[in-house]
Amino acid sequence: MAGLAFDIGGYVAQWAALSLGSLVAVQPLLVVGLLFALPMKARLSPYRMRGWDWSGAVLTTAGLVVFLLVSRPGNGHSSVSTLSWTLLLCATAAVTTLLIVVGHGNSPRWKAMAYGTAGGIVYGVCAALTKSCAHLLSLGVGTLFASWQPYLLAVAGLGGMILAQSAFQAGPLDASLPTLSATDPVVSVFIGVVVFSESVATGAVATTLEVISFAAIVVGIFMLAHTEAVNEAQGGHYEKLARRHEAV
Repeated sequence: MAGLAFDIGGYVAQWAALSLGSLVAVQPLLVVGLLFALPMKARLSPYRMRGWDWSGAVLTTAGLVVFLLVSRPGNGHSSVSTLSWTLLLCATAAVTTLLIVVGHGNSPRWKAMAYGTAGGIVYGVCAALTKSCAHLLSLGVGTLFASWQPYLLAVAGLGGMILAQSAFQAGPLDASLPTLSATDPVVSVFIGVVVFSESVATGAVATTLEVISFAAIVVGIFMLAHTEAVNEAQGGHYEKLARRHEAV
């Protein structure tokens, strides 16, 4: 219940952030949740942070700082055409469905990765819908509830949560957690630039640094998802799933 309360509070803060800033600026910042989770785990249990933990945390933080400083993300337009929404939703629905099909019946690790990636894609779309809903709310409560976005947001949010929980249940956390955490900001940044026309710095140097820094964020996420804390949390769950899959 406490976790659910914090999730709701976090989403309210995300809504407020997206009403003021761009997807490119806001969504990558969500990865700092992993940076807070590790020291909290260390404080509340006998686990102590090791060099691998610190390396992943430093790499993620450095990549995030460099990306935001170099890209200098700017706000785009708040209104998205029906055609753009249609293309975005159809494309993401097709990719998500393909990942679910590929993951179904596969090994626990691959199933967790496929479901985690699908959940990250859906969460990226939810971020775009949240930004759109925040804009509609600024025009009035009636305008918001007379539009289709909040209802699709509710459905997509529920679907993303189910996919994320299915990924956690399907296999080891070090397979589901990094794919879920990394896919969300990647998809959100793509949507922000392509659909909402949010600006980022361009040029040979700027683009190269943006790609490298974003890659560092992703690598840092994968490192943080392979710490002893994660291994301890998942315990023998993966081994049981693997034996069950082999038996089938």
